[in-house]
Order: sequence, then structure tokens, then C-alpha cells
Amino acid sequence: MKVVLSLLLGILGMYISYGQGSDPAAKTILDQASAKIKSYKSLEAGLTIQIQDAQGATQDTKKADFFMKGLRYIMKINGQEIYCDGKTIWTYDKAANEVTITKVDPNASTLSPQRLFTNMYDKDFLYKVNGEQKSGTKTVVEIEMTPIDKGQNFHKIYLYIDKKTKLPSSGKMLDKSNNRYIYTINSLNGNANLTDASFTFDKSKHPGVEEVNLTQ
Repeated sequence: MKVVLSLLLGILGMYISYGQGSDPAAKTILDQASAKIKSYKSLEAGLTIQIQDAQGATQDTKKADFFMKGLRYIMKINGQEIYCDGKTIWTYDKAANEVTITKVDPNASTLSPQRLFTNMYDKDFLYKVNGEQKSGTKTVVEIEMTPIDKGQNFHKIYLYIDKKTKLPSSGKMLDKSNNRYIYTINSLNGNANLTDASFTFDKSKHPGVEEVNLTQ
């Protein structure tokens, strides 16, 4: 789930500053996408997530829904739901009817909206344009990103930006074993009707839920 969320935030957050040795053309494209994404008051995205092994054989395909408003976000995928109100994170396991409660750590090294939107994500990557390619009826620009921190659990991210709309279309992450996590953004609504309260886990809607509170 952490790998899934990290790549999604990398695709949708698009808050990437110019790293030393990076490609200025890539920065221009990322800046355009970033400006569009950050202009949205709230965001709702429907995605398909495909997991492949190092040989390219599909191991799993999932559908996911992602919602974001400022520093708040919700991720729903495969029986799990993550709610974050900017300060607290609730991770709900539907099958177990259990919710784990943790505090947001702004100093964590993992990707999060808090890092993406508070300048803590600066210079984490080197990036370059690999060229254009067709994706269905779209022409997309492939941007290759390499983390500067070699301790990350992945070694490459590829973002595909729609040349016409300047918005992210899909993305791919390669982990240290060359397993691939591939996202396709099926829908993107930049004017979603989301209340602040919707980003807090509502215990009353989950009778009998067991709480594991790690904030105390």
C-alpha cells in the first residue's frame, strides 16, 4: 500500500524542484503539470493499478480511488482505505474491521502530500525527457526520474504527461527488484465536492471496528 501511495503522489503531486544535473526541458513540463494540479481546489481520480514482475508478467490488477484537498487525502484500494486530515492518518482494513491510527510525520522520508506541498520534496530527483510516444489517441511525453537518495525502495519512476492537456496520464515505478507498478489515470476531476469532514475516519459508520491507536 505504501508503494502504491508513493507512486500515486508522485504522479498527482507533481511538486518537483530543479535537481542539480536535471533536464531543463523536463522541469518546464513538470512545472506546467504542477501548476495545473495545484490550481484545483479539490481533486478526485479514478485509477487502474497493474503490478508486473521483472519479466513484465502481470501479477495483479487493482482499481483505486484517490481524493485530495490541500494536505488532506483519501486512498481506497482493494479492501483498504486511508484517511488523512493533515494531522492524523487512519488506515482501515475492511476485512478485519480494524483501523490503525497514526500521526502524520512531516520529517518522514516517504512521499506524502505533506512533503509534496511544503517544499520538503525539493531536489529529491534527477529527471530528464525521454521523448514522445502515442498512448491510445494521446501523445504523451515520458519523463524519467531517478531518486538521489539511493536508500529508497525504488530506483526509477517514469511519468507520462499528456502533451495537449499538460496533465499526468500515467506512471510507472520500478522497485529494486525491477518489479513494476503501473498506473493509468482513467478519470480526473479537479472540482470534486469534498468536505473537510470526509477526510476523517467516521467510526460510527463501521460498527464494531477495532481501533489500534499508535498516537498515544
